[in-house]
Amino acid sequence: MQSLPLAIIFLLSYTCLLGQSTSTLSGAKAQGIGYTSSCLFDEWAILNNVGGLAKLEAPTAAITYTVNSYLPNGNSQALAISAPFKPFAASIGVFSFGDKLYREQIISAGVGSKFGLASLGVKMNYIQYRAEGFGQKGMVTVSMGGIAELTPTFSIGAHIININQPKISAELDERIPTTLILGVRYDPGKKIFVTAELEKDIAYSPLFKMGLSYTPQEKFTFRTGYNLNPNAAFFGIGFLHKS
Repeated sequence: MQSLPLAIIFLLSYTCLLGQSTSTLSGAKAQGIGYTSSCLFDEWAILNNVGGLAKLEAPTAAITYTVNSYLPNGNSQALAISAPFKPFAASIGVFSFGDKLYREQIISAGVGSKFGLASLGVKMNYIQYRAEGFGQKGMVTVSMGGIAELTPTFSIGAHIININQPKISAELDERIPTTLILGVRYDPGKKIFVTAELEKDIAYSPLFKMGLSYTPQEKFTFRTGYNLNPNAAFFGIGFLHKS
C-alpha cells in the first residue's frame, strides 16, 4: 500500500508527466546549495551542466541516493563515471527515479573541453518512461552547456536541456520540453562562494535558486541554498579525507 500514493499521482496524469521529465541535477554539493550547479566543475557535471567536465584532471566515480520524504516511493539514484582524455574529458551518467509502478530512467554520455575563457560540453541522453499498465516509451535527446570564467572570482554558466524536443505522443503532438538554466557564481575569497540561478521550463514559471558554500578549513564544507517558486530550503555538510 505504500506505493499507492505515487501510483495515483503518476498514473492518473501519465501523459502530462511524460511532457515534463524529472530533473537529473545530482550530487551532494549541488543539492546543498539548492541545486545551483550551472557554474560547478565536478564529477556530477554529466547530470548537471555538462560544460563542467572540462576541468576534470583524474578519473572519478560517484554515486548518490536521494530519499524524497514528501513523495512516497519517489526516490532517485544516480551514478557518474568520468575520465580526462586531453584535450577533453568524457563521462557517462545513469539516473533513475520512481518505483516499479512508475519509473524514469536516463542514460547520458557526454564530452567537455576548455576553449580560452569558456568550458563547453555536449551530451546525448536516452530517456525511458515506464508505467505499470501503460507500457514504456524511450527517446533520445541532446543537451549542451558551458561555463565562462570572466574573472578569477566571477563566472557565468548556462545549459540547455533537451534541445531537440523529441515527440512523446504523435497523436497529441506532445514533446519533451526544453529547459534553459542560467547562473552566476562569485568567489569573494578562497573559502567561500555564492551562486544564483534562473531555471525556465517553457511550460512553467521560472524557478529562482541561490546558494552559498563555505569551507572554514580544508576538511569541512558547509553549504546552504534556497529556491523560490516553489519554495525550498537546503543545507549540507561535506567532509574530505586526505586520501
